[in-house]
Amino acid sequence: MVTIPSAVVVISGKRKTGKDYVANLLRERFSTELCAVLRLSGPLKSQYAKENGLDIAKLLDSSQYKETYRKDMIQWGEEKRNENPEYFCKLATSGEESERDIWIISDSRRTTDIEYFLKYYPQKTLTLRIEASQDVREERGFVFKPGVDDAESECGLDSYTDWDYMIINNESSDKLGQELQPLIQDVNKLLQLSKN
Repeated sequence: MVTIPSAVVVISGKRKTGKDYVANLLRERFSTELCAVLRLSGPLKSQYAKENGLDIAKLLDSSQYKETYRKDMIQWGEEKRNENPEYFCKLATSGEESERDIWIISDSRRTTDIEYFLKYYPQKTLTLRIEASQDVREERGFVFKPGVDDAESECGLDSYTDWDYMIINNESSDKLGQELQPLIQDVNKLLQLSKN
C-alpha cells in the first residue's frame, strides 16, 4: 500500500549537530500517532547487518559499535546508491511507519535524497539544515574520522543552498524550540491543506 503523507520534513546536518534530537522534538510536538521519524540509514543498516551478521539495534543507536563499522557501511551504501539512487528512500518510506501523516526524514545526506522527496512529494516537502559549531559538536562527542567525515555521506549536502529552513543548534533547547516554530507552523498548514 502506498501512503501519501500530508507533510515531509527532510533534515540534514553533519554528525553531532543534533539531527536525531530535532527529529524527536518534532515527533513529540506532533505526536507519535500523527508523525513518524523515518531514517534513510535504517534500511541501509538493517541490510548491512544481515549481510555481515551484526547487531542491528547497536548499528541504529549512537554507540561506539556503529562507529566501528561506519566506514565499511558507508562504502557498501554508496555501492547500493550507485546502482539505484532512490533505493534507500523507497525502503525507508515503505514500512509501517510510513502510514503516518507527517514524515520526518532525519538523515538526508545527498542531493539525490532531497530530489527524491521533492520529486514524489513536491508540495509537501520542507527541507531543514541543522548546523552546529565545531566546539559544540566536539562537546557532543564528535571526533573527525578520515574516510567518514570527508566522505559524501557527510559532505554531500554541504554545497546545497536551497533549504527552506536553517537552524544553528548550539544553544539551549528553548532557543532551538523558537527556531523551529516557523517550520512547525508550515507543517500545520500542510496538515490543514490535506484535510480540505
